[in-house]
Amino acid sequence: VQLQASGGGLVQPGDSLRLSCRVSGMTTDGNTVAWFRQAPGRQREGVACSSSTDDTTNYAESVRHRFTISRDNTKTVVYLQMDNLIPEDTAVYYCAALGGWTCHFDDSVSKAGRYPHWGQGTLVTVSS
Repeated sequence: VQLQASGGGLVQPGDSLRLSCRVSGMTTDGNTVAWFRQAPGRQREGVACSSSTDDTTNYAESVRHRFTISRDNTKTVVYLQMDNLIPEDTAVYYCAALGGWTCHFDDSVSKAGRYPHWGQGTLVTVSS
């Protein structure tokens, strides 16, 4: 299993950015992919989750209504559309995956230990 994250960069507050996570080596219609982030000096936190097993999504409260997780038509690329970015969104963003499962439960977003497969991080900096 390989996950490749991309799309990070430097943006200003209020701007938008879209991250991509390309997933290979997993069943297309039976995996759950989540985005996590880690800011300097802070613990890793879950951001959003997408499951192709049951077509569910879930979000951390801190990003709900600002971030949108989606997949391309092949379901092998998972996007994180981030709108109305704020400085507190500055972090290294990671995508992670596991076979099967669902995003129905909140710990699908919050529990990093559930995910055995991780990609490299991509840095998002929100600053004026």
